[in-house]
Amino acid sequence: MKKCFTSFLEKVKDSNKDIFLLNDKKVKGAKNIPLFKIVYTKEQIKLDGYDALIFTSKNSINAIDSINEKWKKIPSYVISEQTAKLVKDLDGNVEFISKTKHGNEFAYELINKLKGKRVLYLRGKNIVSDLINILKANNIDCLDEIIYENRFDESIKKKKIPKNSKIIFTSPSTIEYFFKVFSWDESFTAVSIGKTTAKYFPSNIKPVLADDTSFKSCVDKALSL
Repeated sequence: MKKCFTSFLEKVKDSNKDIFLLNDKKVKGAKNIPLFKIVYTKEQIKLDGYDALIFTSKNSINAIDSINEKWKKIPSYVISEQTAKLVKDLDGNVEFISKTKHGNEFAYELINKLKGKRVLYLRGKNIVSDLINILKANNIDCLDEIIYENRFDESIKKKKIPKNSKIIFTSPSTIEYFFKVFSWDESFTAVSIGKTTAKYFPSNIKPVLADDTSFKSCVDKALSL
């Protein structure tokens, strides 16, 4: 009985937390403030001759799937379990899933696996890791193609964010876009999806890092605070 009551109190406590995810992805425990839109930037991409594809974003997978279904036959090297799941759900070919889940570390994991292969990195317009340069510096034959970009949603309406809210930032662009609309209150807590994104915060904000680079992990971290 005591255990059930404690669990009930914890759920009530969690339900009273104001946790905001700055995109349109639904995660239990968080409210959404969609600050941007994803726009696909290519109408066609030739995939002939490539031995491997690199994905560090689910947006890249959805973009290429809308353009050229041949990607499904090419081995995919992906940054996370969540990215791998989407590849599998679309009948793609997952060859490798990163153990580190961070861009630069992912690049170093790939070096030995990609030697002798012709590689294409499908990515967004703005990236924060040095993955492509790390691979090229280690003699990996890798090209990159910008296949999507996120654009600030000019129609976003300013809303009041309650004091003591936990705000989840999933990329440097969400930091930039947040401050186009909102001001920071000292009672807020910032949760960063990863180490690279954390570097882009203003000096007066010290973010808490999620345990891994998934939206759910970010929300779980916010709930634990």
